[in-house]
Amino acid sequence: MAESMSSRPTVAIAGATGFVGTALRDALRDAYNVVGLTRSPVRAQANAGPASAEEWRHADLFDPYAVQDGLEGADYAIYLVHSMLPSARLTQGQVADLDLLQADNFARAAEAEGVDQILYLGALIPEDKSPLPSPLRRRLEMEAVLGSTSVPLTTLRAGLIVGAGGTWLSMLLNLVRRLPVMVLPSWTRAETQPIALRDVVRGLEKSLGNPETYEATYDVGGPEAMSYHEMLLRTADVLGLRRRTTTVPMESPRLSKLWVWLFGSVPWALVTPVIDSLRFQTRVQPNEMHRWLQHDALSFEGALEASVDARGHPLPNPRDDLREQEDAVIRDQSVVRSVQRMPCPPEFTARDVADEYLRWLPRLGWPMLQVHVEHGRVAHFELRPVGTLLKLRFAADRSPEGRQLFFVTGGLLAQGDGERSGRLEFRQVLGGEAVLAAIHDFSPRLPWYVYNSTQALAHLVVMWGFRQHLERLTQRQSETPSVSSALHGPSS
Repeated sequence: MAESMSSRPTVAIAGATGFVGTALRDALRDAYNVVGLTRSPVRAQANAGPASAEEWRHADLFDPYAVQDGLEGADYAIYLVHSMLPSARLTQGQVADLDLLQADNFARAAEAEGVDQILYLGALIPEDKSPLPSPLRRRLEMEAVLGSTSVPLTTLRAGLIVGAGGTWLSMLLNLVRRLPVMVLPSWTRAETQPIALRDVVRGLEKSLGNPETYEATYDVGGPEAMSYHEMLLRTADVLGLRRRTTTVPMESPRLSKLWVWLFGSVPWALVTPVIDSLRFQTRVQPNEMHRWLQHDALSFEGALEASVDARGHPLPNPRDDLREQEDAVIRDQSVVRSVQRMPCPPEFTARDVADEYLRWLPRLGWPMLQVHVEHGRVAHFELRPVGTLLKLRFAADRSPEGRQLFFVTGGLLAQGDGERSGRLEFRQVLGGEAVLAAIHDFSPRLPWYVYNSTQALAHLVVMWGFRQHLERLTQRQSETPSVSSALHGPSS
């Protein structure tokens, strides 16, 4: 038995504890060695029991070397991750930027480990891409980043996935059960093509390790396109409920989000991306994968019946049982994550951006603040006459092309003198068009309530100012490209 398992291909799944990841693990374990990747030590421990048929690895996707360790020995890597819930006690930054950084780490790690294929589950995109909402733009950026290395990428784009544990499905069911009369905005007439969880898994299985799907993107959906309005009524029929609806000629996305949050019983952080996506008409563009799935595709009603219990309540999300323990771990760790996207001036490298930051910081107009950079790029942030606020040490061995990493090694504002108390990095993404300035796992010395109202806000102000500075540099170099090389020489 051990010999046969050793000869099977290994697939690593990031997002393995989500509702899609859970169903996919069940489908793959008979033919593959399955490795589940999770940033949660709680989930890694809970899932890696003696009865587990998978191997579980704790992998923080914000740490490229942890991701590389997680992908060690994998033949294929599946990416099902979205950053809609906090990963630290304080998380600063847009979801799109958090997602972008994690996807970039995953793609780099897959290439470093010699993975044969990356498989990504994205979102259906409207034909008219000009007014794309943030959640759909984010998915396209992740596709671009995951496909930016030498590892072939296969992307399945799905709309609303009907399956046990799906957030949007719980929202839909709760609204239908609780509201006998619904006044719907005009955007609920936009059509999409919901697909059963079972059929998404079938599509992922067919694509996995199949060279014919490498570097391909497929829209997948169920047998029928329908509006959100129609989905509400058909859901009521499945639940045996009679519901009245009326549509009013107004969009009101903000009011819709508030209404869904009040009656849908899902976190606010999850409401916005769902509503923003539903407002746009997204239908499947015909392709061979979609046509193959239709041979045995579940109807909307069939998928819905398989996702509810006898009382019509949504079957539980596989993540819910451990969420309180995860939140407790995040509170106990008391670390900060902050990610900001900035323009990358033409011809700048990640090192140029990092050096420019160290040169620019003392120019903020704070005469008492000075930054000294020693040989080897060790930066001391001094506040006279208080002393060293922070000390950063450049990590040359962890700064490959496109990334500059500094460890926080001390200072009055960091928890634990002389020990690593977080890291600062500058990362080029999207073909060098943008740079992400990110702080990870920083442990502040200040009491938490004091930190939130002082140092945390000051960091955002500083990063806003540096972004403005890079925007001016970008504009200046675009206007006078001949002098661009003189603007960003390396510092010493």
